[in-house]
Amino acid sequence: MPYVNIRIAGSLTREQKARIAAEVTDTLARIAHKPPSYTYVVFDEVAEENWAIAGKLLDVE
Repeated sequence: MPYVNIRIAGSLTREQKARIAAEVTDTLARIAHKPPSYTYVVFDEVAEENWAIAGKLLDVE
């Protein structure tokens, strides 16, 4: 059972999530031969004020 967790700074639209989930599921089915019905995709949207790169929060310009 594939479990894919996508953590992203900011947010995605519902349509973007649907497309990404479909693409990830298709890739696992095509390459790893995993049944789509067993593939779970979870999105964690993290506020940019809670995500830092190189010591700087992403919400800082």
